[in-house]
Amino acid sequence: MKQSKMDHSPITYYVSGKKCNEWILFLHAAFVDHRMFNTQIEYFRSKYNVLAVDIIGHGKSINTKKGDSIDKMSAWIYDIMEAEKIEKIHIVGVSLGAILAQDFANHYPQMVKSLACFGGYDINNFDMEMQKKNSASQMLMMLKALFSIKWFAKSNKKISAFTLQAQNDFYDMNIQFPKKSFMYLASLNNMVNTYQTGQRAYPLLIGCGEFDISAELQVIKMWKDREPQCKVVLFENAGHCVNMDTPQIFNATMEEFWTNIN
Repeated sequence: MKQSKMDHSPITYYVSGKKCNEWILFLHAAFVDHRMFNTQIEYFRSKYNVLAVDIIGHGKSINTKKGDSIDKMSAWIYDIMEAEKIEKIHIVGVSLGAILAQDFANHYPQMVKSLACFGGYDINNFDMEMQKKNSASQMLMMLKALFSIKWFAKSNKKISAFTLQAQNDFYDMNIQFPKKSFMYLASLNNMVNTYQTGQRAYPLLIGCGEFDISAELQVIKMWKDREPQCKVVLFENAGHCVNMDTPQIFNATMEEFWTNIN
């Protein structure tokens, strides 16, 4: 993967090549970086051109300036696509990446070939009451992180992944997350319940792991009820980061989804 960065943006991004006809964009979960998709990048790079980014405050996207925040990610991704001459792209987001994937689709629907969101929620129809129920556990995790990133990473890996290998891989990336980068996540609320979902001009795939938190399973069901035309997948033997827990099944699922797009 070729590493690049634009002068006016803090975002470091990676491109596999430009020999294929179609593009995939991978957007990673919080506290890790683009490497959570290593298995997917290796599998798909001979069939698709692959674009991956480190979200602001993660990986190598840490050289920021005053005013930079996560709600600017869509504009930065747009600029990257313009620079790389990408007209349309398949977008895959996991957890935080699923939120950013939807925000990009809200702003630039004409550039979306397909949208796949895993371990996320519908940002255009976000249930604030459900969020309140999770606020106590989220606050505890935040306190752990502020006290010790190692303590935070040890707890977070069990929430974020189900298999031992995926937990260890998640931990190895999470341990490198800078504490100061929490501030970039503060503007996530600016993406929530801002747009109304209209008729999508691209196919939507949503899903989660069977061992994700119960609230996530409920979120997927509610999302499907609102958008019955979307496709849903529940990954067995997987937790929150389904692509890390069951990479082969995840790859096959994505390949089938993209192959069936007219």
